[in-house]
Amino acid sequence: MGDEGADGAEVFAFLKDLAGEGAEVVTTHISRVVIGREVVFKLKKPVKLPYLDFSTPALRLGFCEREYALNRRSDPDGLIYSGASRIARRADGSLALDGEGELVDAVVRMRPFDQAGLLDRLAGEGPLPGDLVDRLAADIAALHAAAEVSADRAGAARMARVLDVNAAAFTASGLMDEAAARQLDGLFRAALDRHAALLDSRAAAGLVRRCHGDLHLRNICTIDGRPVIFDCLEFDEDLATTDVLYDLAFLVMDLWHRGQKTAANRVMNRYCDARAEAGGLALMPFLVAVRAAVRAHVTAAAGDAGEAQTYLALVREALAPATPRLLAVGGLSGSGKSTLATLVAPSLGPLPGARILSSDRLRKARFGVAPTERLGPEAYCPEVSTAVYGAMREGAAAVLAAGHAVVADAVHARSAEREAVEAVARAAGCRFTGIWLDVPPGRLKARVAARQGDPSDATVDTVEAQFGYDLGVIGWRRLDAGRPQEELAAEIVASAQA
Repeated sequence: MGDEGADGAEVFAFLKDLAGEGAEVVTTHISRVVIGREVVFKLKKPVKLPYLDFSTPALRLGFCEREYALNRRSDPDGLIYSGASRIARRADGSLALDGEGELVDAVVRMRPFDQAGLLDRLAGEGPLPGDLVDRLAADIAALHAAAEVSADRAGAARMARVLDVNAAAFTASGLMDEAAARQLDGLFRAALDRHAALLDSRAAAGLVRRCHGDLHLRNICTIDGRPVIFDCLEFDEDLATTDVLYDLAFLVMDLWHRGQKTAANRVMNRYCDARAEAGGLALMPFLVAVRAAVRAHVTAAAGDAGEAQTYLALVREALAPATPRLLAVGGLSGSGKSTLATLVAPSLGPLPGARILSSDRLRKARFGVAPTERLGPEAYCPEVSTAVYGAMREGAAAVLAAGHAVVADAVHARSAEREAVEAVARAAGCRFTGIWLDVPPGRLKARVAARQGDPSDATVDTVEAQFGYDLGVIGWRRLDAGRPQEELAAEIVASAQA
């Protein structure tokens, strides 16, 4: 129990009794968690540190209530968080949870969950399921949309404070010597100078908000097949109040570091689908690098020099110059355009890869429906299709202007549509690669017939109708899409990067 005194020992024993036989205890530097079969109690240690003060029962109660309220933003159904409770001493001297009497301590009440469902563990078992990543991105976008907007309009100054901490920690942690630290800090300062105006404009637009603050894989679990974000940063408002993309960047960085590059790119894309972040994409490599730098010196300070170097390698990868480019993938319905776009996107342009602009998803967004909700025939009239393709090209131009790469995923059946998307790349002064996917008719129909929960509304009848299209002269590189998708993806990436 250390210096927590008699009350602390008594409270701890009281909570263990409430949790039941066989309760486990997990201890960190600021909390103790008692895990029972039916209930979890999170008790804050009575400590006072430079960045937090849990030294009195009243302060601990306030932080418990704050933790519960903040985490219910991402857990509205109470799958993990049950409430915050007073621990009081009754007149007879015994302790009571939410009882009358003198306040002795406080706890956050939680529900236990299977640790095997932590995304940190799932990420080590293989590629994360796409539908799980999509749901997670949507949840993060919703959290950010509802988050309290900061009155602070100094976006660049806020990031400069993070760089100040990093610069001091590079050497203090033993991560690198002073010369290397100065060089790396110089790269970060130069990047901040390039992005300062954008950071400030985003702050002025209300994009600095009270975010999660600690959005990494160990703070996300799956319950009943859905992701649940938990354990937000409750004790430091300044650290948790940041540009929403810096909050997202922690997760993107963690996924990329764990080798989950497709998931990292996908979570960025689904988030951008929900929040229209084309201009902000210019910041992503910088923000990911800052997050990786923090992990590098924290890991070094913890004594894991080898792991710290892997984060440092990610810093350099994120800060390395990368060329924006436009890849257009065309082909009849069922040719595998969207699957290939997902596979190739992480390898194109700045980290975490290309923004995918899908005509199917843009069409659903235009009608205000979920990507997998089917639309009626009126949504596929020529006027709507022209508008959807126009929106895709406008989006591509905005992403290229931000210095990022784009994959334009659409049928592109008409020569005019193919020429128009090529013109976007020319206007931006960026490299263009056009890929047309050829698949035998029977396989196209079989693929479309087997689809479930897909953003495309195409049916076998749709494919039959497309066989009658006048495709014109297809000047794009034509590939046999009946081959293994990974093989095709590697060839497309090589073609785009040539």
